[in-house]
Amino acid sequence: MSAGDDEVTVIGAGPVGSLLALMLARRGHQVNVFERRPDMRKQQVSAGRSINLAVSTRGLHALGQVGLAEEVLRQAVPMFGRMMHSPAGELSFLRYGRDESEFINSMSRGELNKLLVTRAEETGRVRFHFQHRLLSYDFATRQAELRDEASSQTRRAAAEVLIGSDGSASVLRTSMASSAGDVSITSDVLDAGYKELTMPPAAGGGFALEKNALHIWPRGRFMLIALPNLDGSFTCTLFLPFEANQPAPCFARLVESTQVSPFFAEHFADAVPRIPGLEEQFLAAPLGQMVTVKASRWSLGPTLLLGDAAHAIVPFFGQGMNAGFEDCALLDQLLGDQSTPDWAELFARFSQARKVDTDAIADLAVENFVEMRDKVADPEFLLWKAVEAEINKRYPGRYLSRYQLVTFSRLPYHLALEAGKRQARMLRALTAGKSRAEDVDYSLVGQFIADELDPLTREL
Repeated sequence: MSAGDDEVTVIGAGPVGSLLALMLARRGHQVNVFERRPDMRKQQVSAGRSINLAVSTRGLHALGQVGLAEEVLRQAVPMFGRMMHSPAGELSFLRYGRDESEFINSMSRGELNKLLVTRAEETGRVRFHFQHRLLSYDFATRQAELRDEASSQTRRAAAEVLIGSDGSASVLRTSMASSAGDVSITSDVLDAGYKELTMPPAAGGGFALEKNALHIWPRGRFMLIALPNLDGSFTCTLFLPFEANQPAPCFARLVESTQVSPFFAEHFADAVPRIPGLEEQFLAAPLGQMVTVKASRWSLGPTLLLGDAAHAIVPFFGQGMNAGFEDCALLDQLLGDQSTPDWAELFARFSQARKVDTDAIADLAVENFVEMRDKVADPEFLLWKAVEAEINKRYPGRYLSRYQLVTFSRLPYHLALEAGKRQARMLRALTAGKSRAEDVDYSLVGQFIADELDPLTREL
């Protein structure tokens, strides 16, 4: 085997696994990718947890490393902010960034996945083995036990260098924990689940709602959101507790058609006429759960966990795939110009460098669920946002909100988390006893930025 041609095995051909395979192939490695699902380019296959992604700066940077950022953006719909729908149907818009230069991109998870698989195959160095499910991995013999889902036959495959991007229910992570003995894994299931509905294009074509926004119907303990698709439709997702004390709404009380329509009519009246067959869609939609997974160890010798397999998060900061793509970019950076890397050393170094950031974004994602669900209609929260918008104008480039740091920069997540805590202290002090952004004393902000934020964000 010539230098640079050593073989790498990847488990999972989702967006993260496919991007990783493409990056490795561009470095000269031969890559075998095993995926339990059929080839989605040939068969209609579920794209996973959600058919929509919110692609932002971190993900676009990784895609840019393989020359695909512009092509991906052509398949996306830009969203410049949140459009809130009140119970009375009133609309209010909350911009994500300073202006229309800062936006996130709604796109199909499936279409992105297909593009990455195709580009990886086109290198001539990546071979995808679809309908092959990992059953276990033997760390002593470095062999993977796989089942061919088409024939139900089981076989073993040598996998000296193995990377698992097999999702939040990772089989490789389970095998690693069993083999290493010093791996602790926490899996926190959110007490709310979700169901997805489709809002078709408006009659005659076009979008039934404002095209360039993420729509939110915040209702305290639950919410409905809608993300635009290129064809004019919206993917709507209801997030609701699985169970709740009477008389609070929950999925356990929405199991009959006679229960569904009154619930939507009461809480999301302006959405109901735009979702044909709502009852049928709702009752047929699978009920999904959301989980935060943290593992104390991601690597064992020349074996590594990546993406959701290492650090699954809930979807409320739109960073799950972006964080996974950032994993790929960091690993690619650490590879540098090594043609024959010490994989065990590389994987250990990657894990040590990355874990503090993925723990941070996991916590941020749960916090953002509360923000989207509860706070976007709260007067104090709206005042803080108005004050931050004014600070952005007065200190352009020097003050970025927590959301901007996470979404529109590549500042390490753990620094964005810390910056957000410091900003909250400042905003609380600035707005104490105030009800309008115009009443705030902004002369205090410059020193705060110099003392508290510049030391965290000076690398931007």
